Amino acid sequence: MAGQRGRRAGRPGAGLVAGVLVVAGAGWAVQQQAVAAGGCRVDYTVVNAWQGGFGADVRVTNLGAAVTSWTLQWSFGNGEQVTQAWNADVTAGSTQVTAKSLDYNGSVASGATVGFGFNGSVPGAAAVPSSFTFNGTVCTGSPTATPSPGSSPSGTPAGQGRQVEKLDRGLVSVRSGTANLVSWRWLATDPDGVAFNVYRDGARVNAAPLATATDYLDAGAPAGASYTVRAVVGGVEQAASPASIGFADGYRDVPITPPPGGSNASGSYTYEANDASVGDLDGDGQYEFVLKWNPTDAKDNSQSGYTGDTYLDAYELDGTRLWRIDLGRNIRSGAHYTQFQVYDYDGDGRAEVAVKTADGTVDGAGRTIGSATADHRNSSGYVLSGPEFLTVFDGRSGAALQTVDYDPPRGTVSAWGDSYGNRVDRFLAGTAYLDGSRPSLVTARGYYTRTVITAWDWRGGKLTERWRFDTDAAGNGAYAGQGDHQLAVADVDGDGRDEIVYGAMAVDDDGRGLWNTGQGHGDAMHVGDLDPSRPGLEEFKVDETTTKYSAWFADARTGRILWHQPDCACDNGRGVSDDVYAGSPGAESWSSGVSGLYSAQGQDVGRKPGSANFTLWWDGDPVRELLDGTHVDKYGTAADTRLLTASGVHANNGTKATPSLSADLFGDWREEVVWPTTDNRALRIYSTPVPTPLRITTLMHDVQYREAVAWQNTAYNQPPHPGFFLGDGMPTAPRPVVHTP
Repeated sequence: MAGQRGRRAGRPGAGLVAGVLVVAGAGWAVQQQAVAAGGCRVDYTVVNAWQGGFGADVRVTNLGAAVTSWTLQWSFGNGEQVTQAWNADVTAGSTQVTAKSLDYNGSVASGATVGFGFNGSVPGAAAVPSSFTFNGTVCTGSPTATPSPGSSPSGTPAGQGRQVEKLDRGLVSVRSGTANLVSWRWLATDPDGVAFNVYRDGARVNAAPLATATDYLDAGAPAGASYTVRAVVGGVEQAASPASIGFADGYRDVPITPPPGGSNASGSYTYEANDASVGDLDGDGQYEFVLKWNPTDAKDNSQSGYTGDTYLDAYELDGTRLWRIDLGRNIRSGAHYTQFQVYDYDGDGRAEVAVKTADGTVDGAGRTIGSATADHRNSSGYVLSGPEFLTVFDGRSGAALQTVDYDPPRGTVSAWGDSYGNRVDRFLAGTAYLDGSRPSLVTARGYYTRTVITAWDWRGGKLTERWRFDTDAAGNGAYAGQGDHQLAVADVDGDGRDEIVYGAMAVDDDGRGLWNTGQGHGDAMHVGDLDPSRPGLEEFKVDETTTKYSAWFADARTGRILWHQPDCACDNGRGVSDDVYAGSPGAESWSSGVSGLYSAQGQDVGRKPGSANFTLWWDGDPVRELLDGTHVDKYGTAADTRLLTASGVHANNGTKATPSLSADLFGDWREEVVWPTTDNRALRIYSTPVPTPLRITTLMHDVQYREAVAWQNTAYNQPPHPGFFLGDGMPTAPRPVVHTP
């Protein structure tokens, strides 16, 4: 079975980050490299191992003359055989292996490196082959043993994977006609074979343990019934979950309290609930909401004028307010100014909140950061002078834990593209596992011209700057002007560590430029496994510049553009890529400026959906639905079908018409959507009433998805994508390899 190509397969129990090999009987991970070159060097790494199998990554550095195609050969010594490969045609089912280049990676310059990977079977422990030949030349050179900046230390405990939240079952009961749809989380830390029993008011309602889905339709049950669920492991029933959260009307309201309005030189204002995020702020396994309040005089950066203060609140599901942070007069209000991250950065089981602050910010304990009296606003309402800070707040109390100077700093205003204060204050933020194990905070400034991205670690109560990428630095100039109004975080190169996809460019986990398409700034992008027929992840992005592609679809590992939509000579302001149509394999892509719906291979396959905004999983199949404004629709070839029209709520962010939050917040793997009520007195959470036969691990334990929920509030909000293909024709969803505090 030679020449097999396929996607890297996730394996239950294959618990290592890239670059490590589990040594049988040992508690620690080590990396092994094969000595190579003279004319070549081979770095052969076992990236994970499981009973009877393993995965490997192979990197070949050409130390001789440039080649236009290549063949690498080796022999296995422990009975290993390749079962699946990607980025090369590899002999399968034999201990004598030949790997040949493909049409897109055959050319390797002198000093350049090419890579591929595979999964294999092994009767015992996988070993590193003793020798390799590259185009017939024995590789005898010395390997590079120095790890790249930001790489994981060899002392990472084996089998743990990435740090995630320790969540409870998130059990919900949603009224569905005359029944209750009861659903719960399948956690990544659960055994693969776990089953469940459902109890209503203390009595079991299912005849046999439920092993194929994580929901149960309880026909004829009263709307107010209370449920618990118990896991069954190895035939033994475990402890009961916390009681169910009721959605008796199909939604649940979380009471909220608006800040008092006020007035300034530009007039009077009140407050509207805006973007929200979630985190386990108190370590009880349940999510709390962190909500941003925008004054009604909030401004786009291009608009002059004073604004009211921006506030951040934290709420329990019952409406108990944990704290309120007033960012103060020296943080201007608007979509591009305040990007807040809610995440457990230090692994203590409780999420922190990180956000840009300034003189006059008041924390949740009532303490002022910097000067309480300073007013750095100019006559046009812009804040172009005075100190800028980055603060980490305690999730339980809202108290400031540490405040440091914000990096990237403002510097000279005109260096960012204009002199009046528009482009200098374009901020982005995110969360990324840059070491492959623990989350880091990412802050950024600028995307029209100069771009600076900074990574931070929060460890032991202290912020430490990890690295800084600046397009003004030597060698980075071509990356200027490539950013979007949002970012994405994903392990695009498959090395176990995250990269920052910043519009038309990407920055590697060590803070170095990874690739740059040169297509420039745009308003929307999507990164995920959009084409499951290809290895790795892809990016779909729309462009603002009329001289660039209107929208394009690229390999997220290399930035190579695979196809693009017809040019529209327009500012193509909206674009979506997701599997919304079962009639076409993989994700479909569409944009506001171009007609048609495009397949994962770039063919026009039919009618463009009626909206180009958010998507979410709502009904029972794996095809995703359309979310726009305050309604949810199902795509159809002739017309969209309305599935939900939310009542008494409003969308956010003007014409962007986005929800406060959309994510897999409760219950099974489907997503909830959160809008503020029209009076801004509650966050209204809608959860699907539709059963599903699919059993998928909670998406909040898929790290790429969880990171996307964290950055969803950043500037022009976009929906989250998991790190695997979730759509029609999907294989069994992978089980994340993670650990909890």
